[in-house]
Amino acid sequence: MLAPTTPSRPQPDSLWRALAGPAPEGAPLERDIDVEVAVIGAGYSGLAAAYALQKRGVECVVLDANPVGWGASGRNGGVVSSKFRLSFPTIDKLHGIETAKRMHRLAHDGVRVVESFVDEFKLERARFEHTGSLRCAHTERALASICAEADWVRQALGDTSMTVLSREDVTRETGSKGFVGGVLSADAGTILPLEYVRGLARGIAARGVPIYESTPVLEMRRAAGDTRVTLRTPGGTVRAKQVIVATNAYSDLTSATSKYQRELVPFRSAMIATERLPAELDARLMVENRSYTETRRMMKWFRKADGRMLFGGRDAFGKEGQMTGFDALQRAMVGLFPELAGVRVEYRWSGYVGMTFNSLPHVGRSDDATTFCLGYNGAGVAMASLLGQHAAALALGETPELALLAAPGLRPVPFHSLRAPGVRLVAAWYQFLDAVGA
Repeated sequence: MLAPTTPSRPQPDSLWRALAGPAPEGAPLERDIDVEVAVIGAGYSGLAAAYALQKRGVECVVLDANPVGWGASGRNGGVVSSKFRLSFPTIDKLHGIETAKRMHRLAHDGVRVVESFVDEFKLERARFEHTGSLRCAHTERALASICAEADWVRQALGDTSMTVLSREDVTRETGSKGFVGGVLSADAGTILPLEYVRGLARGIAARGVPIYESTPVLEMRRAAGDTRVTLRTPGGTVRAKQVIVATNAYSDLTSATSKYQRELVPFRSAMIATERLPAELDARLMVENRSYTETRRMMKWFRKADGRMLFGGRDAFGKEGQMTGFDALQRAMVGLFPELAGVRVEYRWSGYVGMTFNSLPHVGRSDDATTFCLGYNGAGVAMASLLGQHAAALALGETPELALLAAPGLRPVPFHSLRAPGVRLVAAWYQFLDAVGA
């Protein structure tokens, strides 16, 4: 068993940290090692890749600059969804019905993987609940759009798991009068995200996979004619036949993985959690304990956990942890739920979502020894758990079913150097359109 160590960066002070069990014991790498595959990143993708490799009897290690789940895997909203940011009707229009069917299977496969991990590693503490996700329409126009999408999915894909709810149904379930109706997707759920990723790490480590925390990869190089890649860390080197990069929106933490950041536009995502709600209020808000999203372009989402309201949203303004963003979230929350005006916000945290130019995750090979998976566009709990395993298969020379997610090498976002001002302009435009109801 590895000895505990002081991490280079502590886990953010979030509700998820408060509800999680003890962190897995981890230590930095302090020697030179040779392995078949080195995985960079101890989030959902990296740990799922390590799981798949271990199942195949392949010797591997996981390296991370920070503690397990320090990035998006430990900060997200804990929504287990069966969708992509790009809708299935849009995929059909762009790529045809057969591709839409393949993508639909992949989306639902992600939920099955989360279920299987929870069962296999006995992750009861992660509190996975397969209760569905309700998309709440803020205008009649938005409702018509999501109803048409649900109808298309039912007719074209044979998926009967989506149900249209009336204004009265949504008001009764959410406790908010701010919506005109909604669409319920049954194949979705909620989970405690940090406990889930820590549980994966504990389970994988118990099967003999070393996980080295506080071990940033400072350099990746392969000499001419060498069959192995050398990864330099502060405490030792790793020589591996294959490398899997699973650092997503935090790829720029070291120069060794920074080129993968050019595939992405990192978008700041923030969350707040209230104090425990009074019993009467708790009984009236979100009575089905699902996850909830709205249809605004600058989408907000909300759910309950531990008897508290959690409310999240994406913005492009301010640095991580800046209070103005959290204050705006609280105002938006009270706008939808006026009863929460006097309820204290107890936790505030934020992080980054990896958005891609085509709104889909990317899994591929950057060279014959390096595989990457990234860009979950805000739907990564299920998809990262699935695609980490597919990345492992790619690294071993297999050909997993990836449909549109297969990336033919790295594809940098156009005008990547202008991403920060560009995101601010897009966000401001979206906020204007939301304000006028367009």
